[in-house]
Order: sequence, then C-alpha cells, then structure tokens
Amino acid sequence: MTDDRAVLRGLLASGAPLTWVFTGDSITHGLIHTRGARNYVDHLHELIRGDAGRVQDAVINTAVTGWRADLILGDFDRRVAHWRPDVVTLMIGTNDCTAEWLDPVIEVPTFAESIAEFVRRVRMLGAVPVLQTPPTADLRHAPDRARLGEFAQAIRDVAAHDDVILVDQYAAFAEFSAGTGPGNDGMPWGLLDDAFHPNAAGHALLALGWAGALGFTGAAGAAGAAGGGSRVLADLSARVAVARHPQWPPV
Repeated sequence: MTDDRAVLRGLLASGAPLTWVFTGDSITHGLIHTRGARNYVDHLHELIRGDAGRVQDAVINTAVTGWRADLILGDFDRRVAHWRPDVVTLMIGTNDCTAEWLDPVIEVPTFAESIAEFVRRVRMLGAVPVLQTPPTADLRHAPDRARLGEFAQAIRDVAAHDDVILVDQYAAFAEFSAGTGPGNDGMPWGLLDDAFHPNAAGHALLALGWAGALGFTGAAGAAGAAGGGSRVLADLSARVAVARHPQWPPV
C-alpha cells in the first residue's frame, strides 16, 4: 500500500512545482456563503503559494455546487485528470446524504464505493488523494441531511481501509460546537451561514483543519520555506476564536 504521507513529504521536499486540485460540492466551490470573504481553498492558496513560498505551485478549485460523489466520478476527467494533479482533495457527502429529493436515494455502502473508486482513480494518475469529511449541519433546519454523520463515517472508513490522508472536518466542527456554550443544541452556530454552508469563520476552520492534517503548521513547515510562523494560519485562528461565542443562535 502506498504511504501517501511519505509521498507528499517527498514531493514537498523536492522543491518541484506541484499542482493541487480541490474538488467537491458547494462547500468547496465556496460561493455566496462567505459574504465576500475568502473560502477555504482561497486561504490554502495563500498558505501554499504565499506563506510556504511555493510560488510555482498551482492551486485549482473544480468543485461544483450541488454535486455528489457519483457526479464527480462521471466527470472525473474534467474535475481531476485534466489538470495532471500531484495532490487531489475531495470533500463530498452533504448532498449525497439527503433522503428527500434524490431518487433513488443514495445508500451509505454505495457512497463508500464511490469514494473508494475516486481514491483508486486518483492514485492511477500518480497523485496523492486527500479525503475530507463534510462539516456538521444544523439538522433542525436541514432535517433531510440527518444521515450526514453516517456519510462522514463512510469517508473515515474508506480512508482507514485504503490508507488515505484524512481531514476530519466533521469532527472539527463537532468539537467547536461543544465549546460554544449552553443553548447551542450542539450546532456550530458561529461557523454557518445557513443550515449547512460554512460562513467565513467556518471556511477559516476548514482551512486550519486541512493545513494541520497535511503538516502546513507554519511557513517553515512541510514546504521547507525559511522564516517564522504562518501569518495565514494566525489570521485564520483569530477568525475562528471570534466565532466561538456568537451572540445568539439563529431561530
């Protein structure tokens, strides 16, 4: 089995230009719900090509609002292969999990098979796959996403079985919720713009999770650049800290 972390460390240490492809659904697409602020892929673009000094790298976002894992597989050449990537990150599941407006409904084992197939295709390209669980949702206002936790677990299971780098955004959002005080019903109020789309602070937390999982802990971290800590990560941490104490959860 390929040791993806070792491969990624080698790619970063080589100094060769890398192509990073981020794909998924509306959360990665990153429109509207940040209210004009940067989405998490934008933050990671600045982290990789700015703070880490990897100016020859390319960071590409091919996510499409409303998409699911099966749709991405059906358009894999355009979403992923066309760009000849070195690293491919997938966040998916928020649309796949709905039990109301999909016909037929996607079952968890079928979803898991799609995720495993995605990993297989990425590795056939010679690229490093990185899987992300979707963030949690406000199920009171999005009851059709009640299975979201099961779909997040399916991604974890595929990552464990196939030794894939995992960024567990679902767990990060759940942990955030536990620290925002009484009356929040276990929901990450300070991180959401609606029932399941992260706001600017939510995208900051997504970027922090990805950076931590892949070892981008500072400008002199995985990328091997000289200098002190990462300004980008410091700014993102400050944005998340402010969001920990919203005035009042939405009604």
